[in-house]
Amino acid sequence: MLKQNVTLVLFAFLVTLGLPPLIADDGGAYEKYIKTSKDFEKVKQDKDWAYKAWPTWTYMPWYYKWTIGFNDAGGEFSKETGYNGAFTDHGHTDDLDWINKYKLRFYNDHTAAKGFLHIHPNKLKPVKGQKMITSLLRDRVHCMIDDNLSKKLKDIMKPRINALKGSPYVSAYSLDDEISWGGFVKPCMWKITDDSTYRAWLTEIYGAKNAPANPGWISYDKFRKNINAWKISDFKCSQLMDQLTFNDSHWVNFLGELVEYSNTIDPKTPVGFVGGQSPNTFGGYDYAKLMRKIQFLEAYGLDDTQNVVRSFNPGQGLPIVSTHFHKSINDTIWQVWYALAKGNRGHIGWVDKWFDGKTPKSWHKKVAPHYKEAANKISPMLAKGTFIDDKVAIYYSHASIQMSWMLDAVAHGSTWPKRNGDASRGTYHMVNRAWRKMLQDEGLQFTYINYVDVIQKGIPSHYKTLILPAVYCLSNAEVREIKKFCANGGTVVGDFLTGLFDQHGRPRKSGGGLDDMFGVKHDMNMTQADVFLNGLWVEVNQDTCWHEAGKFTAFLTKKNSCIKDSSGFNKAVNGMKVNTKSKYGKGQAFFLNLSPQWYNAYRQSSGMKECEKRSVFMDPVKSSGVKRWVEIEGAGEAEFGYEISYWEKNGRTIVFLVSNPDSTKTALGGGNSVGLKTAKLNVTLKFNKAISGVKNERTGKILPSGKTVKVSWQQQEAAVISFKGHPYK
Repeated sequence: MLKQNVTLVLFAFLVTLGLPPLIADDGGAYEKYIKTSKDFEKVKQDKDWAYKAWPTWTYMPWYYKWTIGFNDAGGEFSKETGYNGAFTDHGHTDDLDWINKYKLRFYNDHTAAKGFLHIHPNKLKPVKGQKMITSLLRDRVHCMIDDNLSKKLKDIMKPRINALKGSPYVSAYSLDDEISWGGFVKPCMWKITDDSTYRAWLTEIYGAKNAPANPGWISYDKFRKNINAWKISDFKCSQLMDQLTFNDSHWVNFLGELVEYSNTIDPKTPVGFVGGQSPNTFGGYDYAKLMRKIQFLEAYGLDDTQNVVRSFNPGQGLPIVSTHFHKSINDTIWQVWYALAKGNRGHIGWVDKWFDGKTPKSWHKKVAPHYKEAANKISPMLAKGTFIDDKVAIYYSHASIQMSWMLDAVAHGSTWPKRNGDASRGTYHMVNRAWRKMLQDEGLQFTYINYVDVIQKGIPSHYKTLILPAVYCLSNAEVREIKKFCANGGTVVGDFLTGLFDQHGRPRKSGGGLDDMFGVKHDMNMTQADVFLNGLWVEVNQDTCWHEAGKFTAFLTKKNSCIKDSSGFNKAVNGMKVNTKSKYGKGQAFFLNLSPQWYNAYRQSSGMKECEKRSVFMDPVKSSGVKRWVEIEGAGEAEFGYEISYWEKNGRTIVFLVSNPDSTKTALGGGNSVGLKTAKLNVTLKFNKAISGVKNERTGKILPSGKTVKVSWQQQEAAVISFKGHPYK
């Protein structure tokens, strides 16, 4: 009776606050797991410590075809052209004297060898005794991620680190390149360790009473033939999602163990890896977990992965760099400035076609001033600064990434194990891309917040708007925190099919977890025929449109049949209204029932006017009161696609004006621009209030105070100014 009375009192108390009652979730096991499990414990990530090891923007060539040599000619070339970094491999010290002589900060690749943490999917072959579920097999000699592999790698790492740690210029150790518990991020169903470890983890995440008694180990193929015939309420995805989530957890804990071991040998140097893939269902790329276990990362791409990593980088203190392939002078210059504007700390460059014999090609001298300015002037100015967002948060739900892959992969039928390239095609990835570009074009900077931080600490009150992009899955703990945020005065925006499943991919019994907040009701007996009209659960048949990836109009129209709303965007659930607004406590919630993917096409093909259609998504975001505080006055088609990012340091705001074109990458790296504008424009930056103490940081010129600032902007570069104070303080 006492327990019942306490529950009733608690319920009444929550209602008076406009909050939902707390919902029991496996007896609280999942929430306890998130708050206490070693899966989410952090390695050392001290900001001052990391900056001491990696103090400025650094270009580290990967010496694939460094034909100039490791001699005085090579050293002088490096210093003269702004290649202020270097690279060693497998702990080799052959070039260490040369590196030390020319004071080149360097990282060591393959510190834990090559082939244990990196497996190329085209080289997979059977391993005796390996328990595999599909024909996609491993070629690891010691394929199980267990104590034996840990000992083997530590024995490899120790002499390599000892050989290099005496150099004052060692800045990071990379465990390996393009690592994964599979083959890159291609579909791979395998047990990465023993059954007992998996069962113990299931008990931790479900609780002893609710853990699956006989979890088994399955592949997507077991239920792909049924998924289109199911109702939402029939979905049975938890077995697969659990094993994928376990693999991710076991993998990041293994990496964290190697990072901490390296720190015992060389306490001054960050450890991580290079070749970071996009957030993905396979391979260990749950960045909510991964960013807790590393101290250094080369992240591929300058849009998706970099924005997620920047958001989860504590204090933006850990060195995050990008891969660089030289395609053209203007593109290389743009990559330097665009990445720097987002807090990037350098490039790892693929040395190919850099030289004619031993003679450097002429383009080096043309990009060198930008390397030097980034390293010697702008990066030190940003050091230990803090990225400023416009009080807009985008939600990162890794369970939803898994569910999105399952819904997408139906199109591939029995060829699903060959599926790759999700970052260029997947529903989750393309929806998130559209949201990012809409916000950037609207002049609003954002931060990703992840399910772990939300469950552990709630949604920070700093934010006014929370966006839920393709968030199919939410635990009860997440539902509670999102509703609490809204009830306390926040604005929540969901696009489609939001929260229909829990964190295990199990359908909810009576509608989406946030339906009451949104003021809508999802019918859990919906079938595929009720959604997108594609013969699939998703907007695009990615198999039919495989070769249209990146060509967004064709990607969205080739043999795809959806109901296009008058707003210009595809409707998700055919029988539901679009753009529903609901009051909830002190806040408001918008459920759009629209996918934003068409924005990718409008932006690429149609120009500024057509992109104004984003208002159906942006008006709800801005209804919370968020708004741009700086813009190009009178911007037209010539300026369209510009982005402004900003940082705070020592009482000053640092503002970057950059171009934000499309960009490309593959699983092997990249971040090259597509459709880059290169005109020189004289523009006026208009602020929402007068600013003072204004300085053009590239020219050193002191500028007049006021609400407008005139700057010259070369579009493949950045205009950089600073002023006294903070836009929101």
